[in-house]
Amino acid sequence: MLSVSGLSALRVDRTLFSKLSFTLNSGQCLHLRGANGAGKTTLLKLLTGLNRPQSGEIYWQQQALPSLGEQYAAALHYLGHKDGLKELLSPYANLRMAAELAGQPLSDEAALQALAKVGLSRQCDLAVRSLSQGQKKRAALAKLLALPRPLWLLDEPFVALDTQAQDQLGGWISQQLSSGGLVILTSHQTLPTAISQVIELDLALSQGSKNE
Repeated sequence: MLSVSGLSALRVDRTLFSKLSFTLNSGQCLHLRGANGAGKTTLLKLLTGLNRPQSGEIYWQQQALPSLGEQYAAALHYLGHKDGLKELLSPYANLRMAAELAGQPLSDEAALQALAKVGLSRQCDLAVRSLSQGQKKRAALAKLLALPRPLWLLDEPFVALDTQAQDQLGGWISQQLSSGGLVILTSHQTLPTAISQVIELDLALSQGSKNE
């Protein structure tokens, strides 16, 4: 379970969102919506535990994030606007490195299977810098499949993917939810997956004063 209580965030002198609260239980998906600049990416980064909010608390399994440390980091995947890949390494090498850094066992067979699922069997040994934007996104998504974790935080995950790949990602999200996992994502697109909750962040608030 992930819960947020009274969360507020500022950007310089602007209030992005204020007193935001929600709870996400096993098998649920939250869609964060709003115009560019409304605070969607900021909220996702706060949910990673790497940044602290102006006020409010975030709880994982009913424990505040600051008290969990690496235990919480090991429970989530964060896919941001940057794919997090090493450009000089191959998708295969990137995947094995991610597993090693996470301390999660990953066999050669499992790594290749994950890359095959995202359609990169032929490109698995090519340098990431030689791949298209869509292929880079697929390489980043392979980590979700190869290294299971209960919480996915996905920032515009459907961008740069063709229609077939978007449908595949929708299927993987559905599988994550059916296995009891949680997904929080941002997207301007119609989502090919079931949504449990929607939060609409208000750009008008972020453009105004600090008044709540």
